[in-house]
Amino acid sequence: MHVYTKTGDAGETSLYTGERVKKASMRVEVYGTIDEADSVFGLARAFAKNEDVKSAILDVQKRLPSLMADIASKGKEPLIQEKDIKELEKVMDAIEDELPKLTSFLIPGTTPGGAALDHARTVVRRAERFFCRLAEQEPVHDVDRRYLNRLSDYAFMLMRLEEA
Repeated sequence: MHVYTKTGDAGETSLYTGERVKKASMRVEVYGTIDEADSVFGLARAFAKNEDVKSAILDVQKRLPSLMADIASKGKEPLIQEKDIKELEKVMDAIEDELPKLTSFLIPGTTPGGAALDHARTVVRRAERFFCRLAEQEPVHDVDRRYLNRLSDYAFMLMRLEEA
């Protein structure tokens, strides 16, 4: 089987649930941006020196296909659950307890891993903005929006830990 299917040559793609949509649709924009964030998280994991940070990034990368599937599906129950959000919050709380209190804005780029995590944070923020636009047009799962919101905070906290 070839990697190319030619089914997208006319500017359409199939959602996970089978519907055909324009590649320019907001739904495709959202899950495409999450795919981009996954790549940046991978870059951050490759550069990270802190083993706890590497492990935390890998855990996120294992959840992102479920998030993309939620967005690429219509009329299905979400794969992302409240427990996924709670797990991000639990790790962030532990990191925050370990690090000194922030007293000023941070400038990205102290380490390659930290810079890549900050890049991931901004890509996730863009995905969240696109998700909000999609939510104005079509039904979406609120749990996915909240997960995206926490994920950008999570990337920020991992960046802080990596650069500590």
